Amino acid sequence: MNPDLSWVLNDLLQVRGARHAILVSADGLLLERSSDVGRDEAETNAAAMSSMQSLSRAVAPFAGNAVHGHGDWRQTLMEYDHGWIFLIAAGSGAYLAAAAAPDVDMEAMSFRMQQQVSALGKAMSTPPRQNAGTEA
Repeated sequence: MNPDLSWVLNDLLQVRGARHAILVSADGLLLERSSDVGRDEAETNAAAMSSMQSLSRAVAPFAGNAVHGHGDWRQTLMEYDHGWIFLIAAGSGAYLAAAAAPDVDMEAMSFRMQQQVSALGKAMSTPPRQNAGTEA
């Protein structure tokens, strides 16, 4: 059973100008979507976001220098005529993507996305089992 994580994505939309959010697996499958985006649109964009992160990782050496190496991919930011798309890692094998209006507070959006990634990690983790042979 998959937990309902839409509350985490819907909370991200509290940033003024945020429009939609999706959680994507590394192989492009839609894991979750905010309530304001349709399933078909979310699935299409999930596949595209998986490809975008792959391309972003491939060009990471271009951002580096000879002294410090190329480093790891952290975030992809794409600008369009009518807004922005933010894409960040959301744990092992998952990515968080969000669409926002042109006037979004980019710092607030990035910060909130990092907070949501932390909340996703907590929501998806399983607490350790208690040994059945011990009494509490």
